Amino acid sequence: MGKILESYMLYVKGKKYNFLIDMIFTPLSWITGLTISIMDFFRAHGLTKTQEPPLPLISVGNLTYGGTNKTPFVCMLAHYAISKGIKVGIVTRGYSGRSNEVLIIRNGEGNRFEVGDEPLLLSRELPDVPVAVAKSRLEGVEALKARGVELVIADDAFQHRAMFRDVDIVLIDALCPWGSGKLIPAGTLREKISALSRADILVLTKSEQATPEDLEKLKQKVKKYIAPEKIFTSEIKHDGWINFNAPVNPKNKKAFAFSAIGSPESFIKTLRDLGVTVVASKSFRDHHSYSQKNLESLQALAKKFNADFITCTEKDLFNFPESPEKSSWNFDIPLAVPKVRAEVNNHEKFFALLAESLRPKIIVASNGYGEDAIGVVLAKKLRERLPESKISIFPLVGRGEAYKKEGFEIASTLSDTPSGGVLKYSLKDLFGDMRAGLISQVKAQLKDWRKIAGKIRTPVCVGDVYLLLHTLWGSGARPIFIATAKTVYLSGHWRIERAIIRRYSKICITRDKKSAEQLGHNAIYAGNPIMDLLGNGNAITNGKIAPEIYSRGDYILLLPGSRTRACKDVKLLLDAVDLIAEQTGGRQKNFRMTLAPTLIFDDFFAACESYGWKKSGGVLSNNKNKIELNFSGIADSVKDVKILLGFGGTANQLCAGLGIPVISIDEKGKRVQKKLLGDAEILVDPTAQALAASAISLIQNFEKYSFMSSAGIERMGTPGALDFTVNFGAEELGWEIREKIFKKMNFG
Repeated sequence: MGKILESYMLYVKGKKYNFLIDMIFTPLSWITGLTISIMDFFRAHGLTKTQEPPLPLISVGNLTYGGTNKTPFVCMLAHYAISKGIKVGIVTRGYSGRSNEVLIIRNGEGNRFEVGDEPLLLSRELPDVPVAVAKSRLEGVEALKARGVELVIADDAFQHRAMFRDVDIVLIDALCPWGSGKLIPAGTLREKISALSRADILVLTKSEQATPEDLEKLKQKVKKYIAPEKIFTSEIKHDGWINFNAPVNPKNKKAFAFSAIGSPESFIKTLRDLGVTVVASKSFRDHHSYSQKNLESLQALAKKFNADFITCTEKDLFNFPESPEKSSWNFDIPLAVPKVRAEVNNHEKFFALLAESLRPKIIVASNGYGEDAIGVVLAKKLRERLPESKISIFPLVGRGEAYKKEGFEIASTLSDTPSGGVLKYSLKDLFGDMRAGLISQVKAQLKDWRKIAGKIRTPVCVGDVYLLLHTLWGSGARPIFIATAKTVYLSGHWRIERAIIRRYSKICITRDKKSAEQLGHNAIYAGNPIMDLLGNGNAITNGKIAPEIYSRGDYILLLPGSRTRACKDVKLLLDAVDLIAEQTGGRQKNFRMTLAPTLIFDDFFAACESYGWKKSGGVLSNNKNKIELNFSGIADSVKDVKILLGFGGTANQLCAGLGIPVISIDEKGKRVQKKLLGDAEILVDPTAQALAASAISLIQNFEKYSFMSSAGIERMGTPGALDFTVNFGAEELGWEIREKIFKKMNFG
């Protein structure tokens, strides 16, 4: 059996071809490849769940099994973080550990059969660092958090993609990078070499043992998958010897070496580099648990070859029947074990890149003018709470002007659609958008998601279920979903939408309590995100409808809308202004118009001029009346406003929420809005005469005015949703502690 295993290991490492082994195991490796491809597809599109741990996490892993010096590298990272004043913890599954519970070990004390050999070695090398051994790494991270840990290093977690990591460090053995080049079981590869493209940092280990030519060849190979500035090398450094039974100076002495590690050849080369003469050696499968009989046999072999001492790796000590210090047996000849550590070359550049990779990267996605407006407020709140984080924006429609104005980076391909959105009110709108290039736009934006997938925190989506699915399919991450598009007052979410929200959003934040109740599960009402557009100093009156509100001002606010059709619709408003002024005998003379930043102002004012109105400074006027112009948003427009003549969407809702009655025209889109606003809105025929008559009637009827005002405040609720979102991300998802660790790594 030993010779069969030896032949197999030589084959999978690419050292000796074996026809029989090749015939048996190569077809099995094809099945491995197909399985990995299917799982990668599911992960890439969010069909399998990825959890965001509550603490920043650095993963140290590899593409092959065994032999890349992960343990010394993890120790090096832990020592560096400790030097920066960071409380570090380590999470690992623990090879061959049998416990189903999370076990926390310190000082190398623990049962090898419960936790495994490598966790014990890590714990002994890092006595003040808690090591969590857990089959569920996420539970391990949570256990470490409960013990005050701030930063977690995950040992051997590159393939564990069910848990999001902040930094993926991949180690490659410079002496045997790919083995036979095949996937297990025909090779040592756990997944395809192209998976290196997921890595944030790539380290070629044991570089001092490779020839310069082989090392350069390997660098050129991996540059196909990862940028050159992210590729580093590391070396094994000797830190003295651990002596048992009797002191020995191994240099120039004859040694019998044995090991049960992934790369026994590297261990032998290290010994020879230290001046040790290796007269014979014996290797076992990785993590082999030695029996008393094994040790007696090894001692006999050492004597047979007249060795001066026996040597093994530090990890092997934890696989002895008992530790050498406590053992009731002893070798007849000295046992000396080399201590090694990893040292990365270009040290400063490596840790600078590591720190930058730990910087939280947050993305806000939205799909519509009103959603963009909410997204801007949310992004500004995130920037205020997390000033060191990188916050970028992913608008699905429009030019992202509101975001650009505030200095946010746009991560998506920008494109306008005729409907001003995606999947709007009718098939006609959808077909119009498709003719305008909607399909090409969607493809381009999905490619944009792929560029940043795995590098961002949990996305925050502001909009509808289409946006949720777009984000999920593109990024693979389950988002925080701020459901602004639908409410129970608009027939609620369809059954399939409710199923999607429950399954594929991390949390859903609704516009009202009834919608949260309808969605159930992960839905919560924490205030209406639309009302957050008004800021902290808005005109919300706490639901009190009294004569002072009715008489607070006599401005009529005009909203022509945010889409291209505003150039046509504005004529209705302009003609209505003339009629209102005329029919009230000039008593109603204060008018204000708010313009959306999405409008092309040159085209808009050219249209107004064709209707007999000319812009001069901040005023639009004809021979009879004047209209103040406002370009800074609805929150700055509502002062002294009594009623609204509005063709907008979100802006109409905001005014209703402030207790300002809304008058609009009877059309399909506004009928949908009427379901939401209920008695807070009046729909009239699309004529200037109907708009003017309704406005004059409402101004003169306090009882009706008060009824509409109360209805608007009740339907729209209060602000608070966006503050809840920021707090949820910062505290529950750990964005704030990540920023803290980023700053410590940079300046600690």
